[in-house]
This record gives sequence, C-alpha cells and structure tokens, in this order.
Amino acid sequence: MAIPDNHQLGSWIGIDIGGTFTDFVVYVARDQAVQRFKILSTPSNPAEAVLQGLHQLPHQVSRHIVHGSTVATNAILERKGARTALITTKGFRDVLSIGRQDRPELYDLFPSISPPLVPREWTFEITERLDHEGNIVTPLQEIELDVIIQELKSQEIQSVAVSFLFSFVNSAHERWVTNRLRAEGLFVTASSEILPEFREYERTSTTVVNAYVSPILDAYLGQLAREIAPTEFHILQSNGGRLSVAQARGHGVRSILSGPAGGVVGARYFAGLAGFNRILTFDMGGTSTDVSLVHGDIHVTTEAEVGGCPIRVPVIDIHTVGSGGGSLATVDAGGNLRVGPQSAGANPGPACYGRGGHIPTVTDAHVVLGRLPTDGFLGGKMALDRDAANTALDALSTQIPLLTVSGLDSKHCLALGMIQIANAHMERALRVISVERGEDPREAVLVSFGGAGGLHACDLARSLAIPHVLIPPMAATLSALGMLAADVQLDYVRTVMLSNDTPFEMLEQQIKSMVKQSEEDLHREGISPEQAVIIRTVDVRYIGQAYDLNVPLMSQFREEFDRVHQERYGYCQEDAPIEIVNVRVRAIGRVTPPSILKVPLGKTDATAAKWEERPVVVSQGIQRVPYYWGDRLRPGHEISGPAIFVLDDTTVYIGPDDHATIDGYLNILIQVGASND
Repeated sequence: MAIPDNHQLGSWIGIDIGGTFTDFVVYVARDQAVQRFKILSTPSNPAEAVLQGLHQLPHQVSRHIVHGSTVATNAILERKGARTALITTKGFRDVLSIGRQDRPELYDLFPSISPPLVPREWTFEITERLDHEGNIVTPLQEIELDVIIQELKSQEIQSVAVSFLFSFVNSAHERWVTNRLRAEGLFVTASSEILPEFREYERTSTTVVNAYVSPILDAYLGQLAREIAPTEFHILQSNGGRLSVAQARGHGVRSILSGPAGGVVGARYFAGLAGFNRILTFDMGGTSTDVSLVHGDIHVTTEAEVGGCPIRVPVIDIHTVGSGGGSLATVDAGGNLRVGPQSAGANPGPACYGRGGHIPTVTDAHVVLGRLPTDGFLGGKMALDRDAANTALDALSTQIPLLTVSGLDSKHCLALGMIQIANAHMERALRVISVERGEDPREAVLVSFGGAGGLHACDLARSLAIPHVLIPPMAATLSALGMLAADVQLDYVRTVMLSNDTPFEMLEQQIKSMVKQSEEDLHREGISPEQAVIIRTVDVRYIGQAYDLNVPLMSQFREEFDRVHQERYGYCQEDAPIEIVNVRVRAIGRVTPPSILKVPLGKTDATAAKWEERPVVVSQGIQRVPYYWGDRLRPGHEISGPAIFVLDDTTVYIGPDDHATIDGYLNILIQVGASND
C-alpha cells in the first residue's frame, strides 16, 4: 500500500544506511511531528543497525517503512555477490570482457580494469540465434541446457543471468531457458525481463548485475521483513521512486543507488518549500560525497556505472567521489599529502571517535581546528576525543614538510591542508555535474546535507561563485526524510528502431501494452487511478548517431527533439532523418509527503541561541568564533559570520563574509561572501 493522502495512520519511518551512520526519520502522522536520530552502522550485517534503531522506537499500531539500502551497492564494490553464471548465445561468451573497449584514462599505460562479475569459466554458450527482427535463424538446441545445468550444480552456482542476442525483440528462447532453470530451483534473471533494450553489452551487464546482487538483497530484505512483520515495507529505487519489498527482492539492480537518490528527493522537497527550483545537491557523508543537479524535475539517466559495471536501468544522475568526513589522510611515495578515497568507516572510524582509529581523517581535522565541538557531537550523545585527533595529526605531520603560518603549529597547518584537498575533490565533482554539462552553478542554490556537508558547503559555494547555500533543518538525515517524500515510480522500456516517417498512431500502438502493464503494476503497489500519472517518452537520434535523447511522446516530438538537441549540443539538423530507438513509460503514483509546518518569522536577534565563543583556526590564524545551538535558532534570526551552528546531527561553519538567515521552515539560508576566511 502507498502512503494515504492524509497521512493519518500510524508512523512513517525513513531509514538510510550510510558507511558510518544509519539514519532514521520518524513521521508521526497524528501529531504531524518529525523525529530523527543516528546510530553507528554495522557493516558486517547492515540489518543489525536497522533493527537496533527500530527497537528504540515506541510501538505503533501501524508502522510503514521506506528503506534505502547499500546492500546491493556494497555487493558489487566489494565483489561479494552471489555465485553467478551467465548463459548467452553461442559466439558471445566474452561480451563482458570485450565491453566497449573504452579507455577511462586515455594516457594510462597500465590501466586497472575491473574484472567481470562472472568469470569466463562460469559463462556458458548455447546454440541459438535470432536476427534483428526477431526471426529464428538457428533454433534453440534445448539438449545443450542439460549439460549446462549439471555444470551449474557442480560449481554450486546460486544465480544465473540469461542474455541472448536480439531477445529484446523476441524473448521466446530466453523464456524457455529461464523457465527450465527456475524449475531447477535457481535464481534467474532474463535480460528480456529486466531490460528489453538493444546494445548487447549494456543489456548483458545489467542482467548480470541484477543476478549478482538480487540474492544478497533478497536474503537481507527477507530477514528484515521477518523481524519487523507485519510492518508495511518499501525500498527506495535508484530512480528516486519507492517500490514494495515484494517487487524489489528480485530487482536488486534497481536499488543500487537508493541512499543517494533519497537525498536528492529530500533536497528538492526542502528547496521547493524555500522557493528554489534550480539547485545543486551536495551530500557529504562519512565515506563519500554525492552531488546532483536539479532544475525543476530530477534528472534521470540510463548511463550509470557502478564498480566498473554499466547498468542501463534509470537512476538519478548523481556523481560520487570518495571524499567524506571519514576520508583518511596519508602521505604517498612522493611525499605528497593525500585525502581519501579510503575511509575509516564506522569501525574504527576517525581517531576522535575513540574506537581505535589512529590515521587522521577529515573529521579529525575539523576537531583540531575547533570547528567541530567535542562536547556537542550528535546532540552531546557522543563525546569526541580531541587528544586522539591531535595525536593522529601530529604523527602524520612528521612525515611531510609543511609551510607553517604564524601562530599555527604543524598539525593546524596539516588540518587546513586536509580540508583544502577534500574541498578540491568535491569542487571537481560539482563542476562535473554542472559546468561540464553546460549548466552555470552561479544560477543555482547549493543545498547541503549529510553529516559533514555543513562544514564545507560555504567554502565550496565560494569557489564556484554560488551566491546562496541552503541547509535544511534535517540536513544530516535528509536522505531518510527524502524516502518518505518519494512517490512510487516504475519504469518500462522497449527497443523499436522505427524510421523517421513512422505514423504517430503506430508509436502510440507500440507503447499501449506498456501503459496497460504499468497501470496494473501501480494497482498492485496500492496506487489508485486518481494518484497515477503515466508519462510516455521516446529516445530519438539522427541517423548515424551512436546515442539518443529522450523527449516526450507527442505529435510534435520531432520538433521537441531538435529543440533539446540544440539546447544540449549547440546545434540541430532540422532536415536530417531521425530514428526512434526506444519507447519508454514512467508510471508514477503520487503520494503526499510529510507535512512540514511553517513557523511565522520573528525577531532577527539570535542572542538567545548563542552558546559561547571558542578559539577556531582559520587560514590567517586563530580567532574566537561564536557557537550557536541549532535547536534554539528561530525563524527570522540573522547571524553574520564567522559562526558555527551546532545541530543535533550536523555542524555548520560559515566564514567571516557570510550571512545566515533562518526561514519559516527552519532552513539555514546563507548568503555567501566573495572573500575567503
């Protein structure tokens, strides 16, 4: 069932598992109250942290959970998925190894290439062949499957991907093989079921990824479902929409990036409340930073890659870098300071956590600089060890020559350098998602969230000349909140390869069965016809092009394609013939997000929120900076920098030339000054 429009039943719980913390946001419908908290993640078994957090909550008559999981992501990155085999058309055994022959690093003479998820000895060929129109050229040799099944059993294969040439046009051979394998008790993913789309490498890779991660996700979700029954349970997909657990368990590839997707949904929600529709999202957690561009609608792409594996299912266009609060600082063989991508994670975590970590992290640098209070972390529930942070940075500073600033010792200079390097990584990511896509970051608002984002956001905005930073009141748990604001969303695709002169009525006929399927699936997800929105689009390209653009399916779709091409690439060819590559359907079930009540603006004086002044290291030296309690900030308060806001689950640093205002939704809106501190 979907969230009722009036949100009147029980409580809604958003859960986001991060590399360091697991975040919980609880919306109590009756009181329209939102609560949030964090607990340390349990990487060895993520379900433990989820269950620990749920046990801290009072029992509700009705509880509804929307969960973002890193289980599928970690299975790929750590190569700890199911024992997976691939069955493909004879002659295509090496499709995963050959790939597209792209060179990610053009001038790297010794490139590091991720091995395929399925080794060659577990890739099996079967005699069959279709042509590009789906006609049978070589009949399926069914007897060959008997030998393959015996080999699968002897190798203790747990999951099988089936991907035949041109099965997206005619799936008969794939269906027969898939049904036979399922009768043998194997978990099977068929390419015609998960991605009936052309490009055999990307289709096969996506199918293999789903086969590789789904058994792991299925076991994880099954454990949770048993432990929390009869709670209603949904998973957030990578496209920013939710899906019932019953459907998600067999489609693990669709939730690869569910956590970061929740952050983008939450950022758009709060930015919309504040009156902004063009934003750059900046989600800095303990392990990584995710950035995305939202201009009204959230941009979804089908050209994602995770762990070196292309996945063609729709995902929110997010760029990720290995830079977070837990990023480790090290000295390389050339004597240069490096920060990340390795992370201290949740265990042992940064040195200041007092859990045995001894390598300094970005979080330790902030503690040493005085920007992260040791007695106000997580609302005072977790004390930080300043001495351990100092010791870690002192040890590293002896390994690298440093240019010291008057009044600062070597560990302070090292800490400033670590922050600058981390900022450089994250600034580059923001440029990739904006400048390199033809978007001007100066026209956007930087929405900062994640536990560590508030300490870096103003410096990043200054570097990119972004005039404003918006920090939502639930910044450190925004991904979990975004899961509660997400609609149900289902995506369908079919390759058609139709010519320029195809009648519009034929296109509508091609998409008719997909629309019918989407309406039936929405009904199974508990969506009423009044809540349903069906979006029809087509992928179009000029004949001879390798890639296409997605435009709405309407009678003037050709004109719209030319317009989008002109906007994206700076030119169009109005007289050139085009090709309709794919037809797509996106089925959306609208749900009402949690109600965030607006509070009237009050006085501008924020003296009542002031905690005390403390020494803080800035680039010019040490100066006393006022600290403010975040829970005492009220709508209308205005604060000029430098200042530090200590919230229950995050800390915000604004520079000397910045000015912060608290709006009616308790967002911190910062006008960023031009000069550095």
